[in-house]
Amino acid sequence: MADSAAADQPSEPPSPATATAYHLHPRREPFEHGLLPIPKLIFSDGAQTLSQLKSALLSPDSNQRVNSEALARVLQIPIEHSRLIIETISSVLHDESDPLLKAGVLREIDEIGVNVFDLLIFLYIQSYKRLLPKGHRDSAAVADVWPSTSAFDGFLSALSPLQLVRSNSRRYIPSQADEEAHQLSYLQKHIGNILSLLADSTEGEGDESLVLSMDKFEHLGFLLYFGEKGSAKIPLSQSTPFFANSDPDMPAAPVPASQVLDWLLQSISSTQEHISDRVSPKENGPSSSDQDVQMADVGTTSLKPSSSPRGPSFIEGVSKSSCVKHASDLKGTSVKVVNCHESVIYILAPLRYATVYGCSDATIVIGAVGKAIRVEHCERVHLITAARRICIANCRECVFFLGVNQQPLIVGDNHKLQVAPYNTFYSQLEEHINEVGVDPKINRWDESIALGVVDPHDSLSHPAGVSDVQAESATRVDPDQFTDLVIPNWLEGEQSGSTKDNPFPLPDAYIASQQKKEKSLGEVKQMLREAQLEDNRKRELSSALHSCFKDWLYVAAGTWMLSSLLLQMASNI
Repeated sequence: MADSAAADQPSEPPSPATATAYHLHPRREPFEHGLLPIPKLIFSDGAQTLSQLKSALLSPDSNQRVNSEALARVLQIPIEHSRLIIETISSVLHDESDPLLKAGVLREIDEIGVNVFDLLIFLYIQSYKRLLPKGHRDSAAVADVWPSTSAFDGFLSALSPLQLVRSNSRRYIPSQADEEAHQLSYLQKHIGNILSLLADSTEGEGDESLVLSMDKFEHLGFLLYFGEKGSAKIPLSQSTPFFANSDPDMPAAPVPASQVLDWLLQSISSTQEHISDRVSPKENGPSSSDQDVQMADVGTTSLKPSSSPRGPSFIEGVSKSSCVKHASDLKGTSVKVVNCHESVIYILAPLRYATVYGCSDATIVIGAVGKAIRVEHCERVHLITAARRICIANCRECVFFLGVNQQPLIVGDNHKLQVAPYNTFYSQLEEHINEVGVDPKINRWDESIALGVVDPHDSLSHPAGVSDVQAESATRVDPDQFTDLVIPNWLEGEQSGSTKDNPFPLPDAYIASQQKKEKSLGEVKQMLREAQLEDNRKRELSSALHSCFKDWLYVAAGTWMLSSLLLQMASNI
């Protein structure tokens, strides 16, 4: 999918000569960032239950929008969960003109509410289950980095989530083409029910009694879009034979829902054929099946990671080294950091979405994320990011230095997580956070929400009983252990910006700790400068400082860039 800003702008419908170059694709965002492990949102008879919910929500004075209080009452869920639903929808919404996307503080979100039809589609797809990672073939080749028991033990013989992706790189992670085919197959199966939620009833019998207006049809843009090869997205209605070229002041008359369904199924089949024409045979047959959609129905072939501009940029397999990426290095505004270990990674760019998956013993800086970032199956990772929203799933011994406008969401099986205020900056940071819409005056880093330990969307099986276990939340980093991460100027490229300091204000306890450390460092520097040492003693002291600092860097897992501070101090001896 095109994640660039240009890709979200309307464009002219394709001409007949070029129409065949465009295909109907699923939007990744709702499936990657829009699933919440709240059992009450997953209905076994989705169409029937949601039809009743639709009637309850569309009261005469609702203006087709519902706020968190009304949503909590209708769904019979806590108000905190209904707010979480609306915030999640805002992070994956397709319509950039929706007033919900202009909301900043929680009060504004409550006042604006969410469109009922976007809500219905969001609730329907909560039944989606993610594509199962490909089976592990050589467990003996994988280092044991998860020795304690976990929710994965019953299925993977004590392998941790990270061990799924640590061996043989991408072999155990579904490719972008796998995921797209899986999502298309899910939509092919369920699009009829989804259409029924958008349709209006008229006089008549059977399927002909349901009709779809153009404005209701456009809500399908939450799940689908027309486009190809990085082109600007085409408004969904302008790609159809029944709504195309309609006058906005005099929109086309509603059409039978059955006619729309036939066109959608034909378009989905065309895309599936397009994908199958580009794939190569899999090495060992089909992907593992999903509990809802059998991959045998999708096909037995797969693509390599997409190089199309509509897909995310991948930073993959970085090991024992550093990596720096700027906006000019990325093909869009979506990034996936996958399978990186013992490394330092800087992504100094404005982004819409970001994913960090299967990394360990790394420090990762992700500049500014305007929609959502997801961190999954990571161990001993230090992540620093300024974002509107973050979701952390199935991670262990990770530390998150956050500047976030919404409460961090913690789901799945996590252990020993820590959170702290945002702790770095680079010269273009303020320009980047302004560009993507992150507000540095709002930082909810320490207000995390922990949901149940089992994610019902996870396609991995879990042993019985773990659903009753309360998910482990995150603890605050002690102010005395809090340090700034220094990003060297030479990593920022040729472009300069106006940021001279951390734009997120620190809590008083962390400010006091910083001041105390700065004072202590000044005293040590003064003592060293005043010490009357012979040259050989100065060299011994400098060597000892370097040695101790290297040991500290090893424990700190990758913050070796701070070495410049100690090197400067040692050089003054």
